[in-house]
Amino acid sequence: MLKKTLLAALCSAAVFTLGAPQAVADEPIRIGSFVSASGPASFLGDPQRKTLQLYVERINEEGGVLGRPLEFTYYDDHGASDQARTFARRLIARDRSHVLIGGSTTGATMASVELVERLEIPFISLAGAVVVVDPVKKWVFKTPETDRMAAEQVFADMQRRGISKIGLISGTGGFGASGRQQAHEVAPDFGIEIVEDETYAPDDTDMTPQLTRIRSNRDVEAILNFDFGQAPAIVTRNYAALGIDRPLYQSHGVASESFLELAGSAAEGIRLPVSPILVADLLADDDPQKGPTMAFRETYLEAYGETPSAFAGYAYDALMLAVDAIERAGSTDPHAIRDALEETTGFEGVTGTFNMSPEDHMGLDIETSFRMVEVRDGTWQLIEHD
Repeated sequence: MLKKTLLAALCSAAVFTLGAPQAVADEPIRIGSFVSASGPASFLGDPQRKTLQLYVERINEEGGVLGRPLEFTYYDDHGASDQARTFARRLIARDRSHVLIGGSTTGATMASVELVERLEIPFISLAGAVVVVDPVKKWVFKTPETDRMAAEQVFADMQRRGISKIGLISGTGGFGASGRQQAHEVAPDFGIEIVEDETYAPDDTDMTPQLTRIRSNRDVEAILNFDFGQAPAIVTRNYAALGIDRPLYQSHGVASESFLELAGSAAEGIRLPVSPILVADLLADDDPQKGPTMAFRETYLEAYGETPSAFAGYAYDALMLAVDAIERAGSTDPHAIRDALEETTGFEGVTGTFNMSPEDHMGLDIETSFRMVEVRDGTWQLIEHD
């Protein structure tokens, strides 16, 4: 059994390397990561960092991969796209990573795509926007459900409720802008018309004017907010303060306990699509995600004293997909790992069942990867459909 090593801070940019001692002649398998462990997107990146560190340790304790230890190096990009690209380059050129996992945000991911494509290193993104994998990029994969899938889930729920005209409010950052675009493209498929369309900047702290304009349009039957971070909590609190009497929906970009804490009682009654991990204990016993999500949830809770978010689940799936691909490839050759990732089928993760192909570098289907929930009494509750 391989021993754990300590975490060592290597620079002020918050880079850490976690691995096992060189107990065998073979070099370690190097997993490189850049995540937003601090800054405005820390609620995404901090649980991702924790998850990757935790499971690299566990894998090494169990003998590593291909009989070799994993070496985990990560950098904190603080949510800045330019830093993400710098760290991606460093992970490839200096740290000689065999696989990259990261890009907590769409901006951080997309800033690094050209680099990993040119240098031909397998990269598993943790960002939500569909642009990460559509169009397909040879070396880029991802684990989160897409914003397009989220829009489809939300509009399907609206359709069941007889809602046909909505107001849309979204952030102008990478995820919010992509979500807005996907909402416009998907809405007609569900007989839904976007009659009010408002946006706000990432650093805005009050969205009352935009929501007031939406409220003034009596044709609006519901509101959809597409964004991540603290902004959706502000939108939710502003919505409640204005006494808007039409349903509010959020995207999977807020699927964490942090959102519930920030939004408080204002979140009561909102609906959104979430990964199975958030409602693991509510899943049916025959649900294919019940076993993986409960096991992950218990391990994370024991290690950190808190329940994992969907964003932690994305990191878990990324690492396990990488390990599975390396084992099937029997090699750390980047081309072999890439090919194995693309051939992944029937992989039961905590986000869903992954079936990848040359045409699909995410591999999730909407039925297994999303559950519609409503906030009731400050907790997530599954919405049951006939």
